[in-house]
Amino acid sequence: MADAEDAAAIERYFASLGRKPSEAEIRSIAQLWSEHCRHRTFRGRVVGPDGTLLADDLLSTFIGSVSSAPWVISSLRDNAGIVEFTRGYGIAVKVETHNHPSAVEPFGGAATGVGGVIRDVLAVWADPVALTDVLCFGPPDSPAPHGALSPRRVMDGVISGIGYYGNNVGVPTLAGAVVFDGGYLGTPLVYAGCVGLVPPDGYSKDPRPGDVLVLVGNRTGRDGIAGATFASSALSGDIKSLRPAVQIPDPLVEEGLIRLISAVRDARAATGVTDLGGGGLVVAAAEMAHEAHAGCELILDEVPLREDLEPWEILVSESQERMLLSARPEEAGSLMALARHEGLEAAIIGNLTDSRRFRALHHGVPVVDVDMDFLFHPPRLTRTSVPRVTEPEDEPLLDDPRDPGGELLHLLSSPNVSSREGVLRTYDLGVRGNTVVYPVEDPSGGHNDAAVIKPLDDSWEGIAISVGLRPRYSRLSPYWMAASSIDEAMRNNSAVGGRRISLLDNFAWGSPERPEEMWSLLEALRACRDFASGFGAPFVSGKDSLYNESEYGPVLPTLLITAVGVIPDVRRALTSGLKSPGDSVYVIGVTRAEMGGSEYFEMKGIRGGSVPKVRIDESRSAMECIVHAIDQGLLAASHDVSDGGIAVTAAEMAISGHVGLELDLGRVPSEGTSREYQLLFSESNGRFLVEARAGADEELEDLMRSVGCRFSRVGSVVREGRLVIRGDRDVDLGLEELEDAWRRAPW
Repeated sequence: MADAEDAAAIERYFASLGRKPSEAEIRSIAQLWSEHCRHRTFRGRVVGPDGTLLADDLLSTFIGSVSSAPWVISSLRDNAGIVEFTRGYGIAVKVETHNHPSAVEPFGGAATGVGGVIRDVLAVWADPVALTDVLCFGPPDSPAPHGALSPRRVMDGVISGIGYYGNNVGVPTLAGAVVFDGGYLGTPLVYAGCVGLVPPDGYSKDPRPGDVLVLVGNRTGRDGIAGATFASSALSGDIKSLRPAVQIPDPLVEEGLIRLISAVRDARAATGVTDLGGGGLVVAAAEMAHEAHAGCELILDEVPLREDLEPWEILVSESQERMLLSARPEEAGSLMALARHEGLEAAIIGNLTDSRRFRALHHGVPVVDVDMDFLFHPPRLTRTSVPRVTEPEDEPLLDDPRDPGGELLHLLSSPNVSSREGVLRTYDLGVRGNTVVYPVEDPSGGHNDAAVIKPLDDSWEGIAISVGLRPRYSRLSPYWMAASSIDEAMRNNSAVGGRRISLLDNFAWGSPERPEEMWSLLEALRACRDFASGFGAPFVSGKDSLYNESEYGPVLPTLLITAVGVIPDVRRALTSGLKSPGDSVYVIGVTRAEMGGSEYFEMKGIRGGSVPKVRIDESRSAMECIVHAIDQGLLAASHDVSDGGIAVTAAEMAISGHVGLELDLGRVPSEGTSREYQLLFSESNGRFLVEARAGADEELEDLMRSVGCRFSRVGSVVREGRLVIRGDRDVDLGLEELEDAWRRAPW
């Protein structure tokens, strides 16, 4: 169990019953009370070093307070968030982490992460339409940490596992990122996301006492035993001993589950549905009963098994591709027939009761008999927050490089900037035929800021999917790291035409029992509240993954922000590649001397500096300007400015479009810059580099003035295949040089 307080609470409870707990009860409580399932830190209190209360219920205070908007259908309460799309359809979205399993068995850990998040979307009656993946590894050429796998082996296995599952199940993997940093040695992060479409009136749940519980999908085995408690503790020792906690993937069964859930939804053959994820059957059944304000009784002898299992193993196994449905008794036959039609095994394994107790029987003997309120109200945790020493924020002032072009080539070939095509081409990006804006462009292999899909055959309306994460900034300021991640995710979405954006938060942190880790988590949560409110973008779903630690210490605090927007007409969606020689190129937004955490400073071995801030009014105006300009047909290309600054952004646009670009560095809107390397490589937030359509300059400039954003015409697209950036020392590089450097990726 978590600690002595938990053990004492269990002892008191069973003493009041006049008996000792069974092994199945202890194991079940461990799953239900785990950090993974109950989010106990996020539901707990935080005090300062002197005991002063700093926050009470972090989830409600910081995320729940910014989780509503007119277009939100369901937020923070079901397996996935749901927002309005069009004509009664909803967009369901969820992102999960599968960090510990992927560190132990990369292929299976990543593959089952994809399968699990698909089932989260199925559990709100949605049809999966797109997948996302964000991956964080140690430096690719680092040796294996003691007792663990090397970053390269983890990376290769994870990428293969994601492609294997997504390609076989027939859902395109469209948005994501790959980040390398020493802060992930021994603790890789694997975020798997899914976007689904809910048909009109499709989201309905009404489980009640008397409903039968039907288990469908794979048989239950010994894989994934106690995975929720495994995911709620630090990795230690030889990871080979942890492999039984990793589940086994079967995407072909999952494909059958996708069809089944759609058919059950359309036939109204069930009253409720949930997936069997963390904690297995005991968590799924207990949470369904809790949602129905009911109890439940499980007959473990009816659970289809792959092998002989102890009762507690049946309850906590996390064998994959299983879902639990509730149905009125008179509808159970129809549900079972639909399962048989898909070739899936289904069994009635119990029912919901009006007892408010969780009971599980094996051979007619109760092995679990516990009050529901006890299961869902573990002792509240109190964590202590103590500010940690961060890197100095004084901005070091360097001399301008003698060869800025050489510096740009070095950045383009760095692991965090170089081409991701080698990863993206392993995924089926066009399966289902709904992809409009791909993450990688043909034939150049250039990257777009977001993916766009058109999920309805009879509508031009689309969904824009993007991500943002700036983990390196957390060494300087967890607050501005979180703010920058939100800003980046929203800018990426706006760059293709997305608007009415909804957000998801996924926190990956070390042990919250470390006061300095708790402080950084609190800082990031404050930023989530402040900037979601400032941008008017609600959080609709999320997940926290804590205890990401190894012998190297806690993981680099990482917040992934996923953004989902809508596009009225996908035919206007924009890509990042430059299009036509002669077109004007503009910078929107202000460049500042904010080099802290940048790729340039990392290349120079500098860990301090001023971290980029987010100025809500500036960023909001820039995004509004981009969206209006796209709607009015004024832009030919758009790219957000992030890793590597304006110089890298310009190079990426030229590579993607296979045309040249000339820029004047002296025209870039700036504040507080005194060196050209700051103008070239600063990662200040709120900026875009855009190409105006021929003849649209005047109208575009009028629009930008009316919206109130800072801008400047800084150059033009040219026919000659070169990138030229005029300054005190010019950058003058051919496209072949740029592309050769950019393609030196670690895949």
